Amino acid sequence: MSKTITIEPVTRIEGHAKISIMLDDSGRVVDSRFHVTEFRGFEKFCVGRSFWEMPGITARICGICPVSHLMASSKAGDMILGVRTPAPAVALRRLMNYAQLVQSHALSFFLLSGPDLILGMDADPLQRNMAGLIAANPDLARAGIRMRAFGQQLIRMLGDRSVHPSWAVPGGVRKSLGSDQRDQVLKQLPEMHATINIALDLMKDIHDSFSTEIDAYGEFPSLFMGLVGEDGGLEHYDGKLRVIDAEGKILEDGAAPEDYQRLIAEGEQKWSYLKFPYYRPLGPEQGMYRVGPLARLNVCDFAGTPKADRELRQFRHYGGQGKPVSGSFYYHHARLIEILHALERIEEILGDDILIDHHIRSQAGVNQNIGIGISEAPRGTLFHHYRVDDNGILEDVNLIIATGQNNLAMNRTVRQLAERFIRGDKLDQGLLNRVEHGIRVYDPCLSCSTHEAGRMPLQVQLFSARGELLDEVKRC
Repeated sequence: MSKTITIEPVTRIEGHAKISIMLDDSGRVVDSRFHVTEFRGFEKFCVGRSFWEMPGITARICGICPVSHLMASSKAGDMILGVRTPAPAVALRRLMNYAQLVQSHALSFFLLSGPDLILGMDADPLQRNMAGLIAANPDLARAGIRMRAFGQQLIRMLGDRSVHPSWAVPGGVRKSLGSDQRDQVLKQLPEMHATINIALDLMKDIHDSFSTEIDAYGEFPSLFMGLVGEDGGLEHYDGKLRVIDAEGKILEDGAAPEDYQRLIAEGEQKWSYLKFPYYRPLGPEQGMYRVGPLARLNVCDFAGTPKADRELRQFRHYGGQGKPVSGSFYYHHARLIEILHALERIEEILGDDILIDHHIRSQAGVNQNIGIGISEAPRGTLFHHYRVDDNGILEDVNLIIATGQNNLAMNRTVRQLAERFIRGDKLDQGLLNRVEHGIRVYDPCLSCSTHEAGRMPLQVQLFSARGELLDEVKRC
């Protein structure tokens, strides 16, 4: 008889999923699968709408990272118009994008992963949550909540609301930032810098406490992809695509948005609605790549801001011998470095007189039938590809989401954790949480990547070589 254990609350990832782990007759792991079973078909119901509507529509794909879709969609619209977006509008878009990185990364580190990292993987599930973290370290929890609120507040100042702002549009943005609002944000930056410094020091201590198992959380060779600036620096809003291999060799550099289909193919499996993108020139077996904070820090030549550059130089020691940092556990550290970088960039932009300029939108009609917008979402590179008719009505839409691009790596990580920790035919709470955390390091956004419908708990199922269900742990 199979055994079912129900655990509440819902697991700390954005969305819900199921994991199957298969054993051979001797009890060894032979396969594992990370299933995403929700489906909504967002691309299909956008067909027939005007491309002008897309920033507002696609922002509603997700309540965690609506700004990312807003940026990529607006940039796709810029291409359809064939206009040069005014420099003040670009600066304002960057400002909102950095605010998005701060709030999303703060949510991931302090609220979703913090209970595991600070309280421990084997802590009592009744305590291993945000309430338990607040009880154990109230100052840290409060600081993390305030940091997320800082990012949301800046988004709200620009877009009138922090969730689903209808602000960036094809050709630019709807409004600028007031001087009193700029002063308000600048006054909060010292507190934010103090918080991120504490978090960075804490993360280095966490590495020591996880030293015996850190290599089980997605330590394997892969490719990495992300945007870099014209000078090779860390980039989140614009730039060109760069792909490197596990040794740090550059495979692609300076690839324009319209080149993405030459670089990326989207594989499928019948057991998951989440696609399996891979680097097309190497095929699905050798073309697994990772995106997101870890990938961005690996592909860039430098961060471009003083404090983040100092942290990046130290971070790269984890790679060894000049190689990329390959362990997915280091995504946590990479997020904190990106928060620091974003805070420095926010301060730069707020001090730039370009924000005084009121030319924030270029006007035009349909000048091209294809629009491709690429930006770096908190979880990785985001692609919006639209084809419109001469009236701007959408004929085809393709969205490639960061979480989907990490799908092969997430499956590999689950397999690696199962092979390390499963013994016999039983699951326990510590194992369940480690497997969950193997997904959590990527900070997946499942409603973004599959356009979630309905609700499904996280399940981990253990199967024998004959297909018998040996054990099951479920979060409802």
